[in-house]
Amino acid sequence: MDVLLLKLFLAPALVVVSSVAGRRWGPAVAGVLVGLPIVAGPILFITYRQHGAEFAARAASSSLLALVSLAVFAVVFAHVGSQAGWVVTVATTWITVLGADFALSFVRVPVLVSFACSLVATALAMLCMPKPEPVDALKKAPTWDLPARAVATGVLVLVITTASAALGPGWTGLLAPFPVASTVLAGFIHAQQGSAMATRAMVGVLTGLFAFASFCFVLAVFTVPLGTAAFGLGIVVAAAVQLVVTRLGFRPPAWPAGSASARRATPRRP
Repeated sequence: MDVLLLKLFLAPALVVVSSVAGRRWGPAVAGVLVGLPIVAGPILFITYRQHGAEFAARAASSSLLALVSLAVFAVVFAHVGSQAGWVVTVATTWITVLGADFALSFVRVPVLVSFACSLVATALAMLCMPKPEPVDALKKAPTWDLPARAVATGVLVLVITTASAALGPGWTGLLAPFPVASTVLAGFIHAQQGSAMATRAMVGVLTGLFAFASFCFVLAVFTVPLGTAAFGLGIVVAAAVQLVVTRLGFRPPAWPAGSASARRATPRRP
């Protein structure tokens, strides 16, 4: 029950906050926020408190493999979204992700291999992303937009949590980073702003997955020996990795020069 309540609070809150950030700094920044372990991290912590360190460590290890399917989600959504509407895009992407999760549920590899797979999959996904098309200012969102995103996120959380109940640490880990927030964010952006904006959001999601993978790797390795302290270490490592990734140039695409959104996001010189 604690995990469900946490999901019902954190996931909609993340979607709302990332949506507001996206309106200010662009959809790619919103994508970075949902790509970080803001929802899965607390879920793994509650899992640790309820089921112990070994269960949480196995779930974190499974989460590493699940990031492979999350990278697949970003690529499939971007490519299908450029050719189809948001309903077909979401449905196709979910079928692909569920298929990938099902296949990964049979994979048993060491934690280090899972970590390497998630990093390689994220890097390859970034290379496979379509080049973002030029975009202009964001269209004004309707007044019901944020509440609708929060409700949609809550409904998806309930459905996925119910489906994954009693499936054990493997499926708990695989479904912990299931792209609930990414689905709502990208789906609404695609429906309201078009596929080019949605692609930028997916690039942002991929940018955050390096830190997500590092966080899960730390938990998988150090939860048993360190206990609660492993979560603090994971947060520090994830923040450091995200900083390095950004400084190395793996940053979400900026607003096009001269666009209305770029002018709003750039401070004026005195």
